[in-house]
Amino acid sequence: MSKLAGALICLLIVAMDVIAGVLGIEAKIAQSKVKHVRLFIFECKEPSSQAFKLGLAAASLLGLAHIIANLLGGCNCICTREEFGKASPRRQLSVACYFFTWIILAVGLSMLVIGTLSNHKSRASCGFSHHHLLSNGGILCFVHGLLCVAYYVSTIASHA
Repeated sequence: MSKLAGALICLLIVAMDVIAGVLGIEAKIAQSKVKHVRLFIFECKEPSSQAFKLGLAAASLLGLAHIIANLLGGCNCICTREEFGKASPRRQLSVACYFFTWIILAVGLSMLVIGTLSNHKSRASCGFSHHHLLSNGGILCFVHGLLCVAYYVSTIASHA
């Protein structure tokens, strides 16, 4: 694959993750504008349709960026510790980034989905506060973008 195509793929992944992160933070801002009463960790609030839409868009972009990075990055399988120890540093970096992108995806997507669902129009209720889930999920989108680019670049470099 040419260097220009690789750079465009990295730019696409970073752009999607940055937009997802900004949308997650914007969803938190929209969520905080609705009327709510808070007592310690419990909160009664009305749902925000704007926060729901922004959170849904952020979660979708995060998932799509992850799929693109993994499909275009290719497979860099290491099955045992011995294989990992014998692998080149580039390949070890690729596997480590791959592992951490999945962890960041799981945590970030969970935060975005829980925060988004708390703003669904049928969810006007009282319960535990999900106040920072959308913004924290948005921040993890930025981390995901960095790790996906590191994974993509190290995978391509280990195959060269």
